[in-house]
Formats: sequence, structure tokens, C-alpha cells
Amino acid sequence: MAGRFATGITIVSTVLDGVDHAMTVNAFTSVSLNPLLVLFCPEKISRFHDAVIEAGRWSVSMLGEGAREASQWFATRGRALEGQLDGWKYQRGAHTGAAIFSDAVAAMECRTHAVHDGGDHSIVVGEVLGVCTPAPDGRPLVYYGGGYRGLT
Repeated sequence: MAGRFATGITIVSTVLDGVDHAMTVNAFTSVSLNPLLVLFCPEKISRFHDAVIEAGRWSVSMLGEGAREASQWFATRGRALEGQLDGWKYQRGAHTGAAIFSDAVAAMECRTHAVHDGGDHSIVVGEVLGVCTPAPDGRPLVYYGGGYRGLT
């Protein structure tokens, strides 16, 4: 039944010891306005989980309709870390150094505020350090009923 809930698609990225890490995430939401907090939920067995926890700073790129291929790529388990950002347009976040995708309809840079147990996932709460709109006229990529959608 969870697939009946429409979600936006994001890519969360971080840098640890000079190595880029990124993962497609649809378990993302806002938490608080004061302070401005958001959360996402990485699977504990993913290599991204440990990297983002250790790095403590990360970015969230909210993907636009044209980013389906990027969403699928960064959801692929076991892809090589080296060069994983090659072929994707991005800039480095001023607060985190993490990749912010150029076709994102919005993006946030965050510092980890808290980490909570969430069963086979962790609930990573981040304090927002900065926001931007790389593609302000873009339309969001949505996932619903097991497939990608756009807004009509």
C-alpha cells in the first residue's frame, strides 16, 4: 500500500575522504521550520549509509522530470564509486562540498542533527544550512504506483 503514496525523488550526496557518494532517495520529508530540519532514511546495509553518517554533511537534490535516468543510476546497487558522477551536470555545494545536480528543481545542504533507529533503515535528520533552485522553472519527478510520473 505504500506505493499508493506519491513521493518526490531526490538524490542525497556527500563527500567522505575526497570520495563522492550519492544515492536516490524517496523517503525524504521536512520536519521542522524552526530550526529548519529535514530527514531521509537510508538503508543500514547500503555503503551510502555509513558514508553519510560519518561525513555529517550532505546535500539533497530534488529531481526534475528529466532526471529519471539519474534517479535510476543512483539507485543501482554496487555501481563503482569512482567516476559515478561522470556524465551528470552538478555543482559543489558551498556549505557541504557535496554534489548538487544542475537539473534539480530545488536543493538543500544539511548538517546531520540527529540519527534515529528506523528498523532496517536509519532516520537521518538534518539541519538545513543553505538552499538553492538550480532549475527554478523545472517540474518535479514523482514516483507513484511503482512508476515515474510527472505532474499534470
